Amino acid sequence: MEEEGIRESLVEKKEKKEQVYYENCPGCKVDKEKHLRSDISILNLLYIWLAVLCGTLPVCSLFPFVYFMVKDFHIAEREEDISSYAGYVGSAFMLGRALTSILWGMVSDRYGRKPVIVFGVITVVIFNTLFGLSTNLWMAISMRFLLGSLNGLLGPIKAYATEICREEHQAIGLSTVVAAWGVGLVVGPALGGYLAQPVQKYPNIFPKNSFWDKFPYFLPCFIISVFAFVVAIACIWLPETLHNHKDNIKSIDENESLEAGGSNEAEKDNNIPPKKKKSIFQNWPLMSSVIVYCVFSLHDIAYQEVFSLWAVSPRRLGGLNFTTDNVGTVLAISGTAIIIYQLTLYPFIQKACGPVTLARLTGVLSIPLVQSYPFMTMFSGFTLYVVISIASILKNVATETIATGLFILQNRAVEQHERGAANGIAMTAMSAFKTIGPAAGGALLTWSQKRLDASFLPGAHMVFFILNVVEGLGVLLTFKPFLSVKK
Repeated sequence: MEEEGIRESLVEKKEKKEQVYYENCPGCKVDKEKHLRSDISILNLLYIWLAVLCGTLPVCSLFPFVYFMVKDFHIAEREEDISSYAGYVGSAFMLGRALTSILWGMVSDRYGRKPVIVFGVITVVIFNTLFGLSTNLWMAISMRFLLGSLNGLLGPIKAYATEICREEHQAIGLSTVVAAWGVGLVVGPALGGYLAQPVQKYPNIFPKNSFWDKFPYFLPCFIISVFAFVVAIACIWLPETLHNHKDNIKSIDENESLEAGGSNEAEKDNNIPPKKKKSIFQNWPLMSSVIVYCVFSLHDIAYQEVFSLWAVSPRRLGGLNFTTDNVGTVLAISGTAIIIYQLTLYPFIQKACGPVTLARLTGVLSIPLVQSYPFMTMFSGFTLYVVISIASILKNVATETIATGLFILQNRAVEQHERGAANGIAMTAMSAFKTIGPAAGGALLTWSQKRLDASFLPGAHMVFFILNVVEGLGVLLTFKPFLSVKK
């Protein structure tokens, strides 16, 4: 009876605590609005969508044309070596992001999510524009590195998506992040494919010997930068979710003790010293989901690089001999499919299966799909476009399903005052793996194209097999005892 009385008094205290809103605190203003309305704000989802899309478009927009960009730099001695140099350009962005993501997460925990998000969007405006003006390999690598290191919005925006939504809508918030992220990863390359080398594709609009002829890869970068500029202005009205009063941390710690059944109060009554708070790095549900996320991220970015380079490679090297327009069309179709899937089907499937089971299932199914890619060179014309488009849609849907599930696990594993740092850790680790991905993918494709006559997995069969080995490892790590899920 005494324990029940303690629990009831603590619950009453918790309820009173939740009703306290500080007048000048933006986080309290958001919490109050969530308390008063049970539906989800479409405007807030739109803010999340635009910010994530802006931060993601530059990540892979270069993949359809980086092969030709490096070729125009005249640095590769042989055609087979172009993919390796292209991989270095692709890796520079992720290397920069790996070095600074934890810092940006800590900044967002201290000064707010909004300043980091706005600064990241402005970074896209500046450095993505300069990348389009690159005249040599080192300028291209430098601009991509600065773009990655100064654009820290993708970590804090995941924390923001959970904080701006009521608990029952958090899956939709994170699904919006992943949907925009996934769309950016395919629409970005689509823009790169359609708009690169405009003098060759649209001679009636872009004349020879003009600015666009001198900088043939500037147009897609410029369009993305213009979009980022508009988003930066829109983010002025972005609501801040971080509390600016010291009582915030205190209330969170009290809530944790309440949810534990008042164990801290009992410890005090029995003169038992309180437990020392663990470091975020000792939070195994968080760290295990981050590690699994990193393995899948390595596969995903390597796949993005390999797919684009393989598609534009000549038939004699086992590629599809696509133009940048062809690659753009395939990826644009995939982007449309991802939007429909994430906003309609995913929330229901995730609710029925759970994020972990769904990630395992899609990971397993994507393995035979990816291994079938080299056989698609047997097709041509309209049949080839249909087959490669269907495969690309299925692969990208699987990628977004896995990523969304792992995002949900990561944000459930920590409290609000740790979410910026937690997502910063996830972005740092993921970016480190993604730094390896493009360079390794480009190098593996170059190597595979030099062994077309091998008896075991000749040509592109080998590079897609290695991608599947990484995917298989990621699936294995989703099982216990490695992956721990916080209840």
